[in-house]
Amino acid sequence: MAKALIIIDMQNDFVHGVLGTDEARAMLPRLVQKLEAIVEEGAVDLIFTQDTHADNYLDTQEGRNLPVPHCIKKTDGWQIVPELQKFIPRAKAVIEKKAFGSTRLPSLIKPYEVVEFAGVCTDICVVSNALLIKAFYPEQRVQIDAACCAGSTPEAHQKALGVMQNCQCKIINAN
Repeated sequence: MAKALIIIDMQNDFVHGVLGTDEARAMLPRLVQKLEAIVEEGAVDLIFTQDTHADNYLDTQEGRNLPVPHCIKKTDGWQIVPELQKFIPRAKAVIEKKAFGSTRLPSLIKPYEVVEFAGVCTDICVVSNALLIKAFYPEQRVQIDAACCAGSTPEAHQKALGVMQNCQCKIINAN
């Protein structure tokens, strides 16, 4: 069975930085453990996304609605967290995305039977990309590792998991 694990936006600004949360920091060791097991097995392809903004972020629609500069390309906050750097060479792709959902991701996951999501924020970028994949490929098996995701708040995380489940994404490792 061909499987891809999409790791959404595990960047310094979302974990340790300006938009970091206790939930993201608490989830990170579980994600590291999951990736270590995957690398050992070798049966799952990894794809990372990076939220990517330019210096004019505050002039964008997102910036006007979330006026917190973050993930500005080439800054420390834009980088994948140090705890996951060792997995980058194993990745099939690292996708820079300028919006919540990646327009490039659907073309990369087409050959996979199962596409699994982990990362942050469950209620913004994880849900956007999972539903994007379901829109492109309604028969694609999409699953969300709830234990390896973190939302902007615990409540938002739970609500997003509910939305994805209602849209026929399988939720695994739920609390």
